[in-house]
Amino acid sequence: MATLAAAAARQLATSSRISTARTSSLPSNIIHRRGLAGAADHHGPPKVNVWQDPLSPSKWKEEHFVIVSLSAWGLLIFGGYKFFTGGKGKKEEKLVEAKH
Repeated sequence: MATLAAAAARQLATSSRISTARTSSLPSNIIHRRGLAGAADHHGPPKVNVWQDPLSPSKWKEEHFVIVSLSAWGLLIFGGYKFFTGGKGKKEEKLVEAKH
């Protein structure tokens, strides 16, 4: 509801600006502005998949960088946990009977 009211107010302001403008400045008010529509424009080198260039994280796609980073942190934390707890799980120790 608020966005509908905001859009109506914006349209009213735009139309009142155009109608009150002098004829010499009329074309400059009608020029379409893109706003935030330029998100698809790529700036800089294209991003690649992790497996295409595994040694250059700055060239990776953002999604791949996040997946690799989270996986690495998970492995680091799990490995540290296993290292400092001695790798002991909740298994029962089997007693080996010695034969005499």
